[in-house]
Amino acid sequence: MPVLSNGSHEAIINVVTKQGESSSDTIYFTVQINPPIIEELPEGIVDGINYINDSTVTLCLFAPHKHFVYVIGDFTNWQIDPAYYMKLTPDSSRFWLTVSGLEPQKEYIFQYLVDGELRIADPYSEKISDPVYDQWISDSTYPDLISYPTGKTTEIASVLQTGQVSYQWQVTDFKRPKPQDLVIYELLLRDFVTSHDYKTLSDTLGYFERLGVNAIELMPINEFEGNESWGYNPSFYFAPDKYYGPKNDLKKFIDEAHKCGIAVIQDIVLNHAYGQCPLVRLYASDMSQSPWFNVTSPNPMYSWGYDFNHESEATQMFVDSVTSFWLQEYHVDGFRFDFTKGFTNRPGDGWARDNSRISILKRIADKIWEIDSTAYIILEHFTENSEEQELADYGMMLWGNMNIAYSQSAMGWLDDSQRPSDLSWGYYKTRGWSKPHLVTYMESHDEPWLMYKNLQWGRSSGDYDIKDLSTALDRIKLVAAFFFTLPGPKMMWQFGELGYDQYLPESGPDRCAPKPILWNYYYQPNRRNLYETIAALIKLRNENKVFRNPYSHVQMLVGQGQYGRRINISDDSMNVTIIGNFDVTDRSVNPNFQKTGEWYDYFSGDTIIVVDTQAPILLAPGEFHIYTDVKLETPDIK
Repeated sequence: MPVLSNGSHEAIINVVTKQGESSSDTIYFTVQINPPIIEELPEGIVDGINYINDSTVTLCLFAPHKHFVYVIGDFTNWQIDPAYYMKLTPDSSRFWLTVSGLEPQKEYIFQYLVDGELRIADPYSEKISDPVYDQWISDSTYPDLISYPTGKTTEIASVLQTGQVSYQWQVTDFKRPKPQDLVIYELLLRDFVTSHDYKTLSDTLGYFERLGVNAIELMPINEFEGNESWGYNPSFYFAPDKYYGPKNDLKKFIDEAHKCGIAVIQDIVLNHAYGQCPLVRLYASDMSQSPWFNVTSPNPMYSWGYDFNHESEATQMFVDSVTSFWLQEYHVDGFRFDFTKGFTNRPGDGWARDNSRISILKRIADKIWEIDSTAYIILEHFTENSEEQELADYGMMLWGNMNIAYSQSAMGWLDDSQRPSDLSWGYYKTRGWSKPHLVTYMESHDEPWLMYKNLQWGRSSGDYDIKDLSTALDRIKLVAAFFFTLPGPKMMWQFGELGYDQYLPESGPDRCAPKPILWNYYYQPNRRNLYETIAALIKLRNENKVFRNPYSHVQMLVGQGQYGRRINISDDSMNVTIIGNFDVTDRSVNPNFQKTGEWYDYFSGDTIIVVDTQAPILLAPGEFHIYTDVKLETPDIK
């Protein structure tokens, strides 16, 4: 038998029986007897795909404890070729190879073949080719999507392309709203427009302008497992998910949003990754060797996928590369970090104060602000208040979930001791915070829409029934008046402004399943009236600093069991008094006006003369008023 050289070979096997019958078959195999080629990484080369010029790339894979790696792909005809045997750095941690002779602007699909058996895509891929899910992406969503090389390889592969035409940004000096001025609109692109693409979302920016929001928070848009998902099962962190369209369409959406004065915040998942992620697959057979992940999550109550070890230097480098990439390449204005409670190796449910977690998050923030000093950092944290307060003081913002309190208030159930209806915790100073960094919300993707609960469980008395559609919508106006007027950043969840009323299961597969896209609600007069009322509240907030001023004086009577409620807000520009009846019967409310004299009803434009600041005002169920001592433009609401 001849001595075989490195590379791919074939052998023909002939079998002859005693009866003289013969059969043959051909087998293909690879011989790998190369010793490692030890060579330093060229200067300037980083992990991932490094574009050298229009025909050359240098590929670099961080894979400690692995022995050898080949690059396979379109340029090797998917065969193992000794010319594509990757070099190893002296510290045995990185494999790298320079590939030349590529055709400019042509897309090439490739993989790394690790230790002769594991096929993975580059973890830093900016585009991937999926053997299962790409076929379901329409040409209208992603024109001319490159086809997966079926029959030549298996598993997800990377796509590279030299000589790409760079997107030409039209807005390069966008001035972001101050954190305390934010009115954020959270949306899931899949369930917001039927085409689920950035082109249509760009065409919808006028809707957000009319509403008055100044930031859009996109639920995860980097590649996740499958096509139809909330996106909290991430697989590739640098590649926009193709189900929403090409990357330049995403860039154009961000550019167009900036033209409208709207910031774009990216929801990002760095607590965990899922099984298709190459970082996971590299060490799935022995996670103790992984430089990125814990073998098991330290949190026994809340864990998903594979848990990142944020104390690992490799994880820290990866996180920093992800955040800097999206800030610089896509001009996002900041991040909402999913489940930062999990950014720790301390065992437990994550509620208690954790100094190691505080340090981890401060380190991440510092690295982000080195790249972009005004980038937003918003945490889904939900820990003990002193920890959240310290992070807020450091400059980060934190989600403030007020869904139950506002739901109970909207439904008229204010006496239930098991379900809080006190709205004061939605104001950052009530929590003892010095900075307005609490992103309060009535609804989010995780919570049921208020209208659903109104229609299912709203209280009633006589002819007044919160389960009635018109009354249920009016109750949303009531709670909105006590939401948007409080100083501090605010967030709303898609279609809440139209009284979206679909069911969100608390668990199970239907929880994350697609929800009906009901744009017809916008054309129904009573729902359009709600939209315009909320737009008027946002306009009131945006145009009058008393509602955004960290130095405004705020007094609230909005506690548990208090049906006649009020908020008094004052600064050097104006005084504001908000009163509302949250009961299902008539109630008198002491307005506690800050002064006597003329006051103006924002929504009606009427003038009242206040003689006694404490004189009760009788309100019908669900009735509310916003009074200012400065005459404002009366909203034109149909």
